[in-house]
Amino acid sequence: MKIRPIQPASENEIDEVDHIATSWNTPLRADAFLLSDEEKIDKIETHIRGIMETLGLDLTDDSLSGTPKRVAKMYVKEVFSGLNPKSRPQAKLFDNKYNYDQMLVEKEITFYSHCEHHLVPIYGRAHVAYFSSGKVIGLSKINRIVQYYAKRPQVQERLTVQIGKELETILKTESVGVVIDANHMCVAMRGVGDTNSKTGTAYFSGKFKDENVKREFLNFINTR
Repeated sequence: MKIRPIQPASENEIDEVDHIATSWNTPLRADAFLLSDEEKIDKIETHIRGIMETLGLDLTDDSLSGTPKRVAKMYVKEVFSGLNPKSRPQAKLFDNKYNYDQMLVEKEITFYSHCEHHLVPIYGRAHVAYFSSGKVIGLSKINRIVQYYAKRPQVQERLTVQIGKELETILKTESVGVVIDANHMCVAMRGVGDTNSKTGTAYFSGKFKDENVKREFLNFINTR
């Protein structure tokens, strides 16, 4: 699987470019965590209210009056909670007492994220594998790592790399494989309006760069 190379765009080209990447670190300002969650919710509520009023919506209507607060809480506490380092999963490691020296695969991990260019949903499946260097991780923690990095404004390429590098760091292993296939609502509900296409990305390190190992991993995740 090949990852399409990213070309830088000028400011007036940004709306026409599918993917614009900076680095594998999520772009955050130095003062990103000075405000409490409650302070962020209050500020976002004000901005959402302004957007809705600018669009001409009547916020005195019972159905709309609570929307700014609901959206603000959803942004901070749920769909963008992965921006807060306090949400980072605390992964406990265990000794590989079984001396298991083959790849361990966790596949079909469902995730929901948001495109950082239009703030509309990205959703799909992540497939993760690694070779133990002496330690193993609880299976649920792999899911939590995927969710942590998904719950922030993202591009799929960055999400794929972040998951791979996080597992390398936690497990102290050089051999990690990550494959993601996802649907992008910025493609389906706006712009070209293609509801059938999916995007695939992959991250391979260490043993997974060997073509035989890579093929074994891909065959495994494609087997029902």
